[in-house]
Amino acid sequence: MKPYESVVKKAGTITTGSVASGLLNPEQAQKFIKQTFDATNLGGLVRHEMRTAKTGEIDKIGIGRRIVRKKTENADDNYRANVKTSQIEYATTAIRLPWEITEETLRENIEGQNFERIVTNLMTSQLGVDLEDLYLNGDENVSKEDKDYDFLKINDGWLKQISNGGHVLDETSKSEMSLDMFYKALKQLPNKYNNGRLRWMMSPKRAQEWELFLLNKVVNNGGAVPESVYNSPARIPTVECPSLDDKHILLTDPMNLIVVNTYSVQIRKTTEGREAIMQDKRFYVVHLDYDPIIEELDATAIINLK
Repeated sequence: MKPYESVVKKAGTITTGSVASGLLNPEQAQKFIKQTFDATNLGGLVRHEMRTAKTGEIDKIGIGRRIVRKKTENADDNYRANVKTSQIEYATTAIRLPWEITEETLRENIEGQNFERIVTNLMTSQLGVDLEDLYLNGDENVSKEDKDYDFLKINDGWLKQISNGGHVLDETSKSEMSLDMFYKALKQLPNKYNNGRLRWMMSPKRAQEWELFLLNKVVNNGGAVPESVYNSPARIPTVECPSLDDKHILLTDPMNLIVVNTYSVQIRKTTEGREAIMQDKRFYVVHLDYDPIIEELDATAIINLK
């Protein structure tokens, strides 16, 4: 049994008039949220913060540089290195994932009662994929004409936040990718963030196009391209993110990207009540909330491509 299967099972069945059931305890909530992160490549790399309040602040604690001083015997020059503190505000948005299964499907499906478990596993995995999509692509000002308007409008994602406050490199006039664009994007970041923890984040298609670009260079000009350049332009490893579109490449330390959740996770199921009886169905819904924020916008860059 997978961890989130036991969590869902422990959540219990909601009956008519039982409104408190289904609320996970903090340990269960944390385990369930972790499972949604583990469903994607990027989810396991970013920073996760669990909070009790739906709005609040996350502390940033750091220190300056060049803070060491020469030691002088029997002397105190009153110098003390200081800790720098600041806060990042967050405001989580409530979301839900409902689904239903007919009793007829359970009776007639070859999987029988196991079908319910299979569907629940699929829904939980897809929840993780959809959440990563929102973390990256959410846009509260998305056009109502967009076919995914109801999905994308939930909250502003990292892509929009970096476009509005991070370092932006416009390469939309270029017909193809180049090694120069990676170095130009990297150059925009202050040196203190170029510390070995940076990662390029791009769609699998972009990663494959980059490989094809390098292969064409080899074929056309002869010679060989070092293996490291394929997956690590400018010596920075690549993370492939299927939820990221082909028009953007992000550069930052994944731990600079933060997802805030609260412990108020609910997994509800009911087989009772007038609607369930009349329609001969089982109803399910997962309730949770989230807010994708960035610790240091100055430590982010985005390449806009054609």
